[in-house]
Amino acid sequence: MTRSGPGDATVIGAVQDVSGTSVSVTLRADRFSGLSFVDGQGYRIGQIGSFVKIPVGYVDLFGIVSQVGASAVPENQVKAMPNGQRWMTVQLIGEGYRTGRFQRGISQYPTIDDEVHLVSEMDLQAIYGRSGAQNHFVRVGHVAGSESIDALVDINKLITRHSAIVGTTGSGKSTTVAGLLNILSDGARFPSARIVVLDLHGEYSRALGDRAAVYKVNPDPHRITESRLCIPFWALSFDEMLRVTFGPLPADGKARNMILEKVIEAKAQTLTANPVQGVTPDTVGADSPVPFSLNKLWHELYCTEFGTYYSNQGSHVDRANWAYELDAAGNPLLGDADAGIPPRFKKVKNAAKDTEKIQYIPDGLNLRSQLESLGSKLRVSRYDFLLRAGDWHPNQDGAVAQDLAALMLSWLGSDKPVTILDLSGVPSTMTNDIIGVVLRVLYDGLFWARNQSEGGRERPLLVVMEEAHTYLNDNFDSAASIVTQRIVKEGRKYGIGAMIVSQRPSEINPTILSQCGTFFAMRLSNASDRSHVTGALSDNLDGLTNMLPILRTGEAIVLGEAVGLPMRTMIQAPPKDRRPDSQDPIVCDELAPEESLTPGGWNIARPENPDYSPFVETWLSQNPVLAKRPKQGE
Repeated sequence: MTRSGPGDATVIGAVQDVSGTSVSVTLRADRFSGLSFVDGQGYRIGQIGSFVKIPVGYVDLFGIVSQVGASAVPENQVKAMPNGQRWMTVQLIGEGYRTGRFQRGISQYPTIDDEVHLVSEMDLQAIYGRSGAQNHFVRVGHVAGSESIDALVDINKLITRHSAIVGTTGSGKSTTVAGLLNILSDGARFPSARIVVLDLHGEYSRALGDRAAVYKVNPDPHRITESRLCIPFWALSFDEMLRVTFGPLPADGKARNMILEKVIEAKAQTLTANPVQGVTPDTVGADSPVPFSLNKLWHELYCTEFGTYYSNQGSHVDRANWAYELDAAGNPLLGDADAGIPPRFKKVKNAAKDTEKIQYIPDGLNLRSQLESLGSKLRVSRYDFLLRAGDWHPNQDGAVAQDLAALMLSWLGSDKPVTILDLSGVPSTMTNDIIGVVLRVLYDGLFWARNQSEGGRERPLLVVMEEAHTYLNDNFDSAASIVTQRIVKEGRKYGIGAMIVSQRPSEINPTILSQCGTFFAMRLSNASDRSHVTGALSDNLDGLTNMLPILRTGEAIVLGEAVGLPMRTMIQAPPKDRRPDSQDPIVCDELAPEESLTPGGWNIARPENPDYSPFVETWLSQNPVLAKRPKQGE
């Protein structure tokens, strides 16, 4: 073990070869122990992922150790170099100034025989530490191996330049997200914070407690922070509405054009009866978020497609001549548009012996299966969040109790800093489309209102996308992926930032991942996932990303625009009562049932006569929360 003098205590070797950003370093022979002391503190030399610096004039070049080795030496030098010629490879990542400022990228290269120094804790403190009042930095944990050094992140870059949190299941990803959201929603520090979380599994409502307004398909009536999720169909663009209501249409385009005309006509009629600022009956389009009655449209199209009429000689195809079936009292079965109940028509009669001739109403659109499917959606409560969206559901004249401004207020203007859109109750067949709708509504709103006081420039929005790999894939028809690409490419200019959270980054569209300026890379075991993360980074950081399979739970490599120097960080977990509902079930709990935070387990007594009726009720209702039943006698 060598104790160097104060002048060269940090020198560990010299530059031997420079190839682009890769530098080969020959280690000093007197560092054979691999340990050096600086100011009484020991440092391991040549640790993979550790930092070194190369002074070049008034600038220090910083690099990351990516490889360490030793080569054989000639026999006549064995005594002088008993441990062989030891070397390491360093990847240059940036440069620092004597003032303590650090920037990514390099303006000059080292030359042969330039000294290479280890980076001491004092150096790291100068780089990572932020003196004075700098409100745009938040503490997310501490630098791994140096608990005295805070891991600080620049939220200006974190939010508007987009970010990604990636890690395999069990790496602490959801807890990291919850910790970040708790920090960013601190009302004392950020009273105007605005965050929207797309929560696919209902994990975050408990984690954020009283800081979040929660909207879900099946809200718990006993939680005052939970409200019913409403995404009115008329806020969708025309193509979005077609996908989630009618589905695929005939290829000839006739049906699409007919529906397009009817939607524009219905929206114009709404504006005539209920004028709205910003659009008139003459300027309204099919994509304009103006209410209209989808039930009425469905009923009219159903009559056109399935209807029959009396075609005796001289009869006309008008409503008075339609061939409705009759009920027991002799009344025509007209159906009920509001309830989604279709009318019933008599069957066709065209035989020569039939005195009463009945024919189909001509000019059908070949929409029978689509109209039957839409009718069932109008009748099934699972789709009420979209097709019967509470106060945003229009009557047959297009009038609504709440307008688009009220919807934006509930999502973006709540008195809570976080809005959680719990999509766990959304039918899986339309999850992708619904996420695309939500993202497009948020983006369009902030785009057009960018110069308003509640726009994105004065009050930026962070959108957190959980389980992003399920809907941000390479599918070119994916509505969510298409909108997210617009957000990550252009959202910075309008104050909307994305935080992509995924356990399978290899399944995310590369365009989206490459636009993320900051990465929280947690443990990743899959080689394909690691290569996608490495490929998305602008820096030459193979040495750090090679460490991803061996990171500890809750540990992340934070790198990108929000941090000066990439850092291996132990993320500070939020308090236990503010952690997401994503923990693994405990099979055998070490704590007593009254002390444990997780119910059940194999080591507790099994209840007598277990009741499986709630089990089945939640399954049938597609709602994990049962309504509280009144007790007998109440």
